[in-house]
This record gives sequence, C-alpha cells and structure tokens, in this order.
Amino acid sequence: MASASIVSAVTRRQLYDLRILEGKVALITGGASGIGECTTKLFSKHGAKVVIADIQDEQGHSVVNSIGLSNSTFIHCDVTNEDHVKNAVDKAVSTYGKLDIMFANAGTLDRPKPRIIDNEKMDFERVLSVNVTGVFLGMKHAARVMVPARRGTIISTSSLSSGLGGVASHAYTCSKHAVVGLTRNLAVELGQFGIRVNCLSPYALATSLAKEFKGLDDEGFEKATNFMANLKDTTLRVDDVANAALFLASDEAKYVSGQNLFIDGGFGIVNSAIKLFKYPPES
Repeated sequence: MASASIVSAVTRRQLYDLRILEGKVALITGGASGIGECTTKLFSKHGAKVVIADIQDEQGHSVVNSIGLSNSTFIHCDVTNEDHVKNAVDKAVSTYGKLDIMFANAGTLDRPKPRIIDNEKMDFERVLSVNVTGVFLGMKHAARVMVPARRGTIISTSSLSSGLGGVASHAYTCSKHAVVGLTRNLAVELGQFGIRVNCLSPYALATSLAKEFKGLDDEGFEKATNFMANLKDTTLRVDDVANAALFLASDEAKYVSGQNLFIDGGFGIVNSAIKLFKYPPES
C-alpha cells in the first residue's frame, strides 16, 4: 500500500498538471517582465487566454511570441492613463469575449530617502500615480465588465511594506498600504456580484526593477535578501508569487476574498532584533 506521503505528493502533482484556468480570460498589467511576465506564462500554461498590458512594447511582444498568438495578445498600456486601461479591458472582451481575471500588477519604485524633508512632491506623486491610481483604474474597468457578468476575480500586487514600516520609501510604503485598502473596500462592494478581490504582498525579490534600483545582479540581490530573510535555505523568486496569483485566480480559492496574502517567509511577523529562537552554529 502506498504511503500517505506518496499519495499526497501524487495528488499535488496531478493538481498542478490540471489546467485550472481552462476557459478563463486574464488581463495582466505589467505583464511584460518580472512577476507579470512569469504570471502571464503560468496562467497560459493553465489554460487561460492572456492579455498583456504594459508600456514595454518590445518585451510585451516577445512574451506573446513565447506563449503563442492563439493564447495571448499585447496592448500598450500606461496604467496612469484611464483611456489606456479602458482600452485594455475592452480589448480583452472584444478578443476573447469576456474578462474573468484582472491582475493589477504594474508598479514602480522611487529612490529611498529616509528623511521625509528630502523627499520631493513630484517623486511621491509619480509613485502613487502608478501604484495606486493605476490599480484603482484596473479595478474600476474590470468591475465595469465583471459586474454585469456576475463573475470574476481581481488581484493586485501589494508588498511586504503594506504591513511593515521602515522597509521601503515613504511613497512606496504609502502606495502599498493604499492597495490593501482598495482591495478590502472593493471586496465588500463586489461580493454581492460573486466577484472576489485580493492582493499579494511579497518579500523582496530579484525583478529587473528591483535589481536596477539596488544596482545589483541576481546573485548579489538574492544574497542580500536571503541574509535578511526569516525563512532560510530557500529563496523567493517570481514564480512563487505567480503561483500565489494562480491560486487566487482559480476556483481553488472560490471563497477567499478581501485578503492580503503575504509571501514573505514570516519576515513581517518577527522582530529581527529578538534572537529567542536563534540556534548556535553547528560544530
């Protein structure tokens, strides 16, 4: 008789191999690179038709070519421009007949200036324009087509800084707190239409934006974040966040709404100055 662990492993493998988004249509902002690119490819692998909305035209078309024109399409989209976001949603509906999943993932960073008096209004507004207004517009226009259909799921990318101070700039931290607020408010509004709304809050990971921001390559960035991490012997990568998005987008999460899912290895729940459970090094 097979052991329970073997049966469990087989069951997990079978579940992963299932195309759990078969017949779904997804729109992913910031879908040409980083978390968005990885999620685009994963959603497609699981049977979804995917619209990639991004300002990175060349990279967006490259992702479409790697997935296939029958399963994906690209549209130039600046998420701070409402007409662009509206057009992206309309393209999803006109191309594939509906919109089941909105992943408002596009985001930006600013240079950290710890003293608030050194922060510029222009930089603050730029970050909020992309990270908050862009998410708001994605939610608004997704709701526009999902409410009449009485179905759909909306996911946004927040951050560890949505629940923890002192780990990012003032503008970025403020913007990611706002994403959580929008998520909760909209989950209440849209629940009556059977629409779920959630967000993801990952720990630092080596996306092109983050690496450029820190001036580090993959190895250097991961070495630094692993040193600070609470959960050792593993490294957070974009596919981990994409898998979390897949769960929230699927019917496996059919009763999950209004949640901010932290993907941080427990970093946000511990005071790193406390070493109560610190084991001595092995001899």
